[in-house]
This record gives sequence, structure tokens and C-alpha cells, in this order.
Amino acid sequence: MLSSCTNQSSKSDKIIAECDEMFTQLYPENEPGAAVLIMKKDSIIFEKGYGISNMEKMTPIDGNTFFCIASVSKQFSAVALMMLAEEGKLSLDDTVEKWFPEFESPLMSKITLKHLLSHTSGIPDSRDRSDRNFVLTSTDVESYSYISTLEKLNFEPGTDYEYMNPTFQLMYTIIERASGIQFDQFMREKIFTPAGMEEATYFEADKFIPRMAHGYLFNKETNMYDEFDYGEESFFASKADGGLYTSVREFSKWEKAIRENIFISQKSKDEAHSPQIEIKETPYNYYGYGWYIEQKPDYPKKVYHTGDNGGFQIFAGRYPEQEILYLVFSNRNDRDREKTAFEMEKIFKKAGWL
Repeated sequence: MLSSCTNQSSKSDKIIAECDEMFTQLYPENEPGAAVLIMKKDSIIFEKGYGISNMEKMTPIDGNTFFCIASVSKQFSAVALMMLAEEGKLSLDDTVEKWFPEFESPLMSKITLKHLLSHTSGIPDSRDRSDRNFVLTSTDVESYSYISTLEKLNFEPGTDYEYMNPTFQLMYTIIERASGIQFDQFMREKIFTPAGMEEATYFEADKFIPRMAHGYLFNKETNMYDEFDYGEESFFASKADGGLYTSVREFSKWEKAIRENIFISQKSKDEAHSPQIEIKETPYNYYGYGWYIEQKPDYPKKVYHTGDNGGFQIFAGRYPEQEILYLVFSNRNDRDREKTAFEMEKIFKKAGWL
């Protein structure tokens, strides 16, 4: 038994050393950087911050730094919708027309909540981008408003995949109407507090966000980093599709709650983590409900999501059967995220974790 424990400890030490070396090279000390966390079973074996969260104050990043996790937010909205389905307050087979009777478009009778969850609705992203102020400040309801008079779809619902933010923005209103309470209140009371995510919050202009990182973009002309988030880049103010701010440490609590089926049943979770549609342009990848699924040869099933907005570049990966969570939350978008994630996966595989 002692030999086995010593062996496991040695493997963990090697993983930590290899990952630390990689991220130290990726994120220099006095530049925007990243928070990294690796959890195996219930133990956080690696958590470290690299670089700076606020270039004006030169605040270092650590495991409690809050990042905009962008589209990684979608899994929270998906779980909320599935919770309401299990409570009998809606059905995932409901049409959009049922929840938005005020919409004039007859196309909404063809699209179900399952289609919204899996990016298979066929709804185009034809939000008006001519008004820069609208792009920078629009809320969920304002952002999806164009759908009410939609005249055509990109494809027949359920037949193809096209990643689409506005379809998740619709969930903002569906959750409110099905639950009878405001979206933020529902997410706080039903999701964040039960998960132990006491400080997780959705962005609003002038809202206090604890230990908030800013996103940054390198300016080649000035040789400096410019702030690149709300006010500089699009659609930070919508919540259900991508407006959540949290830390890697809080996200590890979400992982534990998902594993323990605190919010939804194992059946619903299995459905969410199962391929609903193939992503043809990305080999071995599929989309479930709020999560990507990768089924690559010689690797176990990976459930993950990425997030991009402004300078934020987010990766949240999971190997459910091996109970592994690995997170890279970055406030700069000039690194090869997919390569970094794969390098981490190769380190896990070499250590026998996979």
C-alpha cells in the first residue's frame, strides 16, 4: 500500500513539474497570463497563477482571480434548463414558439429546446453589428430580439451543427418564465450557492466583481497591452451564453457538484455528455447539451468547453470516467489553447492517468 501511494505521489509530482515548466514559458511574469488548476478525484493537485490580472495595478494572478469564462458559461444555463425539465416545469421537446408566443416568426414552431442546447437550431447569428454601442452593451433580451421576426434558417433544425450564441441567450428568458423568478436569482439560489460558488456572478456594467482580471490585447505600435473586455469588445453584457465571472478554484466546486449529481440526475447528465451532433470540421468532436465531447483514438472520452471574448481565452476540460478536471483561464488570447490542452493531456497519458 505504501509503495502504491509513493508511486502515485511521484506521478503527481512529475505532472506538476512538467505543467509548471510549460506554463512558466507560456506566460511571462509581468504580462497578462493565466490561472491553471488540475484536480484528480477530490484532490486539487496543482493550482497556480502566472502573470498579471490587472496591468494598471500589476496584480498577480492566482487561483482566486475572477475571469470572464465566456462560453464555458453555457453549461450552467444548460444545467438550469435540464433542472427545470426534471421538475416538470418545461420539456426539452418544447418548441421555442411555446416559450415565446409573442414571436412573429412561424419558424419557431420547428425549433425545440434540444436544438437550442445542441447548436442545431439552424437560427443564423444575424444580430445587427452596425451599431457599435449595441454590440458593446446589449443584454440577452436585446441581443436575441432579431429572432422574433426571423424569416429563414440556415438549415433544417436537428440536421446540422452551427455554434450560435443567441440560442443560448434565449435560455435567459426561458429560465425566468419557467421558474417564475429572475435569471440571476435562479442561478444564485439553485446553482451557485448549492455548488459552493459563493462569489460567482454575471457581468453587469459598473457591478463589483471580486479580484477581477481584465482581458488584454498586445498593441504592436505602443509595445504595450491594451485592456480588451467590456467597452472594447462585443457582447460582454449578455449572461446566459457567456457572461459568467468565476475563478478556477470556484469552478472546481462546480465540477464536484456535477459529479455528485446535485443538480440533475445521472440520466440527464449522461444525455448532456453524449454526442447529439457531429462537428464535421473538427475530427472526433461532437456537441452535447452545453458541452463538447471528444472521442479521440487512444484517449478516453473528454467532455470540455472553450470560451473566448475580448482578451479572455478559457479552457475547461474533464475526463469524467477518470475524474480529472483541468482548467486554463487566461486573460490574453494570443496562445494556442488547443495545443496547450493537448500537451497537458499527453502529460496525463504518460503518467498513466488516462
